[in-house]
Amino acid sequence: MGKEFVKDDPELIARLRDPAGCRDAFCEVIKLYGEPLYWQIRRMVESHEDADDLLQNTFMKAWSSIENFRGDAKLSTWLYKIAINESISFLARERKRLNLSLDDEESHLVNLIEADTFIDGDELALKLRKAIATLPEKQRIVFNMRYYDEMKYEDMSEVLGTSVGALKASYHLAAKKIEQYFADND
Repeated sequence: MGKEFVKDDPELIARLRDPAGCRDAFCEVIKLYGEPLYWQIRRMVESHEDADDLLQNTFMKAWSSIENFRGDAKLSTWLYKIAINESISFLARERKRLNLSLDDEESHLVNLIEADTFIDGDELALKLRKAIATLPEKQRIVFNMRYYDEMKYEDMSEVLGTSVGALKASYHLAAKKIEQYFADND
């Protein structure tokens, strides 16, 4: 699934299903998927501390429901689903806690980007992060998955439960809005 995700390892899946080797196998899952999941979450919530907490929540949820992982979907898809749902729930709670409208959330995310001391980047990368923050949540998710993770639309469809055609349209709209953002903010 994208450049950062490894292919599902049937041996690892078998070890996850075996009560004797499950704990060690799950530690391997954390090592394999921790960084790519962190960055997916981080690009959604923009705060290192929040992303770190949500990553821990993601792995805790995965661990507590590992017996429910049947292998119908890829392990990476299953983990991505958990991470994205955790991020969306967090953003909704933050909107409510801070009493933000969806439009205000955009400003809030841009402020988090500007205050971010954990990521050093050039001005162009910062401008791209700000442009992405102005996108509606679904377009932001699709754009991040496609642009940063180079995820195939078919894999995104599994994670998000949305048709490939709708995902392609979302990505196209997101790219156009980002182009417009750059044109308007030169």
